[in-house]
Amino acid sequence: MQGAGTALHELLVSAQRRGCLTAGVYESAKLMNVDPDNVAFCVLAADQEDEGDIALQIHFTLIQAFCCENDIDIVRVNDVAKLAAIVGPSEDSGEPRDLHCILITNPNEEGWKDPALEKLNLFCEESRNVNDWVPTITLPE
Repeated sequence: MQGAGTALHELLVSAQRRGCLTAGVYESAKLMNVDPDNVAFCVLAADQEDEGDIALQIHFTLIQAFCCENDIDIVRVNDVAKLAAIVGPSEDSGEPRDLHCILITNPNEEGWKDPALEKLNLFCEESRNVNDWVPTITLPE
């Protein structure tokens, strides 16, 4: 599907603006444990050098299993720097955030439908139809 990277960019910007973005492996795990029904989408991100990090890969495997079990669509991104450019540093401290896992939650607004989320849900469904359970998306420049 053309435009999955653009849709992901739009979704991340929209979710951050609405306060529906949770960043960090541990923060995401805590949220999934407490309120899995509120999680709408998951992004796992790793650079080339992260591929050798066994602990991170174990976290990814567990998060992927949880998402599959709870019908949460999930994608991978292979450029943490592009992700950081989109979501920026932590709003509280201004420090760089752990962007290896990002969750998009449902906002409190009734009837909120994000067209970018709908495009990504369709992209994930199409990917699953060809046995690609965690498709990789390339973010636009």
